[in-house]
Amino acid sequence: MSNQKIRVVHYLNQFYGGIGGEDKADYRPEERAGVVGPGQALQAALGNAGEIVATVICGDSYFNENLDEALSTVIGMIKKHQPDVVIAGPAFNAGRYGVACGAVAKAITEELAIPVVTGMYPENPGVDMYRKFAYIVQTSNSAADMRKAVPAIIKVVVALGQGEEVSPETHGYMARGIRQNYFHTERGSKRAVDMLIAKINGQPFTTEYAMPHFDRVAPNQPIACAAKAKIALVTSGGIVPKGNPDHIESSSASKYGKYDIAGVTDLTSDTYATAHGGYDPTYANQDADRVLPVDVLREMEQAGEIGELHRYFYTTVGNGTSVNNSVAFAKKFAQELINDGVQAVILTST
Repeated sequence: MSNQKIRVVHYLNQFYGGIGGEDKADYRPEERAGVVGPGQALQAALGNAGEIVATVICGDSYFNENLDEALSTVIGMIKKHQPDVVIAGPAFNAGRYGVACGAVAKAITEELAIPVVTGMYPENPGVDMYRKFAYIVQTSNSAADMRKAVPAIIKVVVALGQGEEVSPETHGYMARGIRQNYFHTERGSKRAVDMLIAKINGQPFTTEYAMPHFDRVAPNQPIACAAKAKIALVTSGGIVPKGNPDHIESSSASKYGKYDIAGVTDLTSDTYATAHGGYDPTYANQDADRVLPVDVLREMEQAGEIGELHRYFYTTVGNGTSVNNSVAFAKKFAQELINDGVQAVILTST
């Protein structure tokens, strides 16, 4: 174990870097000396064990829309500070931020062989995409969990920075799905039989290769005749009447909206907009039909290609919204759709 201070570089997005919100998401990479934003809490937790020598900031939209260029610039900024460990985020349940943190981790790991530690909510898309390249500490779905996330992240940072062997069980990060060869004291056949006997006898056992869980949904039968079917529109693209009357959150939505479009043939910029905070709203606000195609379905209705467009559409924001909330929304309004005689749903996203 080394007594030398661990050198850390911290990666942040534009929000946590204090640049601004969605209006600054196109912010180009910038580096600053020392700590910025949540880096203060991370540095305090590091104490004398290490020092955040620099912070690199990049807007989420710029990073994800200019991936190669952004990565090259960000990695170059990080490399020159010769860190022992890189901290990215934490990103909690911010999807684009999580993906950016993961992409940075992949590049740093592959190009510089430096460990990267971050924190994410398990449903953040960055987890499944990049868990093999980062040590990801599990957080809640919002920055309200920062106080708990910081010491958990620093525990892993210090262990890695001091060259210790780490594991999900002892250091609390999510399993990375990396399998390693090693010599066990017992043959695999005996271990397998021992697990089987324990399972038969209702005794506890731990599998050596956990299988992923998949939510399987049986598909319905196809529509017999679309020309006679009542079809409804549902979207996770956040299309709402202008002003967002139900105050659906721009991220991590806790609610959905149900809106009457009887007699509506076109979603104009004067009457509809998007509440979504996870993509550039410009084009959706210019013409919400781009996300929720009421105009096209009205044309199909007039041409007899579909029987009827349901008078209500259902909407929420998919940006960071948890699977549990999404399932709860669907269970509730799906029953309403069935009761209203809807035979098919067109689900649109972003």
